[in-house]
Amino acid sequence: MNQMMDVIKKFKIKGEVKVCEPYGNGHINSTFLVITADDEARVHKYILQSVNNNVFKEPKKVMENIESVTDFLRTKVDDLREILTLVRTYDGSTYYEDENGAFWRIYDFVVGSICLDRPEDTEDFYQCAVAFGKFQKMLADFPADTLHETIVDFHNTPKRYNDFLKALEENKSGRANDALEEIEFVKARKDFYSVLIDSNKAGELPLRVSHNDTKSNNVMLDAKTRTALCVIDLDTIMPGFSVTDFGDAIRFGANTAAEDEQDLSKVNFSLDMFKAYVKGFLKGCGGELPDSEIMLLPEGAKMMTIECGMRFLADFIEGDVYFKTKYPEHNLVRCRTQLKLVEEMEKCWDEMKAIVKKYCKG
Repeated sequence: MNQMMDVIKKFKIKGEVKVCEPYGNGHINSTFLVITADDEARVHKYILQSVNNNVFKEPKKVMENIESVTDFLRTKVDDLREILTLVRTYDGSTYYEDENGAFWRIYDFVVGSICLDRPEDTEDFYQCAVAFGKFQKMLADFPADTLHETIVDFHNTPKRYNDFLKALEENKSGRANDALEEIEFVKARKDFYSVLIDSNKAGELPLRVSHNDTKSNNVMLDAKTRTALCVIDLDTIMPGFSVTDFGDAIRFGANTAAEDEQDLSKVNFSLDMFKAYVKGFLKGCGGELPDSEIMLLPEGAKMMTIECGMRFLADFIEGDVYFKTKYPEHNLVRCRTQLKLVEEMEKCWDEMKAIVKKYCKG
């Protein structure tokens, strides 16, 4: 506690600290809620975070990206609750590096907001889609290529596939024979993995600012109206594709079961949730996406789902060295849920394409 108090004193917050306690259920950074009171008994809230520099090897670049994007967004909104606001240190920086090399930052708390671990209904999912669509719209004229690639090849699916093949060849865990069906599933779709990169090279899919972690718990909703308010957790902002942001949200939110559900009969792809998210995302985008990009939204959903599945599978074969597991087959179970979703998407592929085509202008 004393260490955190020393850190907090480096930042230009209002009032005297009354509370500093762990907050939220994030898996990467350490997060704390700070509550202060000023001389007039007014209460102020802040979010204090320590950036995980095991995941983010160059936290300065992470903070440079966040600062650039939030400064840009500030020129686009009327209500400051619609963006994250970094509190600066007394020497003008957006972060403080302590004597142990840990990076700390403080955000203003987004007042009057709620955050959902999972959408409770299609309207919640729709509002999350509006938030991420609006995020794309506001950043449409931001020079994405000026951002640092803080996790290199994060959504480079062809490279992920090559990493999977390498893991399979080495078979460090000796467990490859336990996943023969899943291995063949991933191999059978190898020609699909370059679709988005090829579309980018062909000029059909522009490079944009991508969030890269578009789960519903990274959206703040207005507590009274339950409408889209603010996109949070900007650590993975990088140059990327809008359709992968869309796709990762679908992978998570249109699954009828948990990510590690062992009973695959419970794992289904909800076309209703897909429809709701398409509608909300494109409303938020406000006409910014060309037809060629809109038509690749289903590819984005399938790509993010199978990429995640092959990553779980590769980690299972390597011996569970990346993802935290609770039991020996945990990564294989996770892989199977993703591959089941891919299979479900493929069954209703024509319907998915028809849904997005309705929003094309041409």
